[in-house]
Amino acid sequence: MKAIEVLDDQQLQLTDAEKPQLKPGEVRVKVKAVGVNRADLLQAAGHYPPPPGTSEVLGLECAGVIEDAGDTGRAQGERVACLLAGGAYAEYVAVPEGQLMPIPDGYSFEEAASVVEVACTVWSNMGMLAGLEAGQTLLIHGGAGGIGTFAIQLAKHLGLQVAVTAGSEEKLNICKQLGADILINYKEEDFAERLKNQCDRILDIIGAKYLDQNVKALAQDGHMVIIGMQGGVKGELNIGRLLSKRGTISATALRARELEDKARIVRSTVENVWPLLEDGTIKHHIHAVLPLEQAQRAHEMLKGGEVTGKLVLSV
Repeated sequence: MKAIEVLDDQQLQLTDAEKPQLKPGEVRVKVKAVGVNRADLLQAAGHYPPPPGTSEVLGLECAGVIEDAGDTGRAQGERVACLLAGGAYAEYVAVPEGQLMPIPDGYSFEEAASVVEVACTVWSNMGMLAGLEAGQTLLIHGGAGGIGTFAIQLAKHLGLQVAVTAGSEEKLNICKQLGADILINYKEEDFAERLKNQCDRILDIIGAKYLDQNVKALAQDGHMVIIGMQGGVKGELNIGRLLSKRGTISATALRARELEDKARIVRSTVENVWPLLEDGTIKHHIHAVLPLEQAQRAHEMLKGGEVTGKLVLSV
């Protein structure tokens, strides 16, 4: 098969590779489309290695057709979306059965590939962990990105007031169109001062850089969920401030979870989020679709900071 290889200089190149062999409980999927994530950039730079025993090929989500059902009893030719620990930047990928999802009704392969990772990430953190409730105020950092555009729509559906940060008026306008109520350009305004003691929940992709400000923004009994580290891995925490607010901080990652834990998240996401995709309550947001051989270009676009929503590679 063809697959994307990361060269020593971190450049991406389409090359020949062996088809993945199936382990018990896996199917082999012929990939039609791949979602591009910032985690892919981190892995290409050597900062986010795949879990042991996982494919070294980039890619955490895809959509395609089952080519070999292995020992699972699934149907050859079935159209599926897939949550992965790696391997998607290729013509074929091996997928544990519990990480297969149906293609949402009315969705193309490209559209399905753009929502798998964000849907599972947002739902597992906001729906299953942090427990969003109507009337709460939720702060979303990176509101115009893949996670942000999805989280805004889910939160509004659940009846929350949504605050977002983004780095340009264009991006904030996109957030507003999706339903965001409070728009903060982090280059011009301190979100912690604007939202001091107001945020019941915070979804944070930045990490260390925003730690102290996030705690300032938390409301009483507030809960911050850290899912990224774009702003570094080490920060200083004012424990006294956190104690005074009875605040909670969670930090989660989806990729390295055990298979059954991922399967649990996939089942819950399909049950709770897929109907919202199918009836249009939550819409996918694709910035651009590029061919697989242009994976390098996709990474450069994402690094450049101008992408809103998701980039997708067509295979």
